[in-house]
Amino acid sequence: MAATTERMKTLMKRKDDLESQVKELHALLDSQKSVGTDGPLIDTEGFPRSDIDVYSVRHARHQIACLQNDHKEVMREIEEELVNIHAQARQHLGSREEDMEVDKEKPEEKPWIAFAKIDRVEVNSPAAQGGVEVEDEVVMFGSVTADNFTGLQSIGSLVQHSKDKALSVSVRRKGQVLRLSVTPKTWSGRGLLGCNIVPSKR
Repeated sequence: MAATTERMKTLMKRKDDLESQVKELHALLDSQKSVGTDGPLIDTEGFPRSDIDVYSVRHARHQIACLQNDHKEVMREIEEELVNIHAQARQHLGSREEDMEVDKEKPEEKPWIAFAKIDRVEVNSPAAQGGVEVEDEVVMFGSVTADNFTGLQSIGSLVQHSKDKALSVSVRRKGQVLRLSVTPKTWSGRGLLGCNIVPSKR
């Protein structure tokens, strides 16, 4: 599990680096009369424009195209890694639930660690219908637990891939852990859940 999480951290850093480079290149293009990625490089008479650095613009555009391809590949790897993390989490959760069954006489030893918190729930939203309430501390969201939580993106990706499918969500409320069933889906409000989740402060 640790190795998988380390790989996710590496991939996320690579993604952030690529996005930062693309942002810098777009800023360069903006500095060239906001020529962008598809503005004309020749004037009305067919000559290279004299008001911009044509070479720098062409080079920046080429770099952006290459970086965007790299970004697509990294995002694909991140998706695959999320699947691996979720699969490992399900196996880990299964063995942990067996341990809980054996140790049900000692509930205080259950390793429920909150990694996120609910700070808003919209009325009539899928989250509200599933029983989620403001101030709930999230200890398990589908296959995401404190062991493999790397950021809100891991929850967002899981929600997107679970549209119209029930997700098991465990929350701590007033000292008690409750298991809820929440189904991400399109509704009259924004998003698929209709609630706001923020990382827990550790």
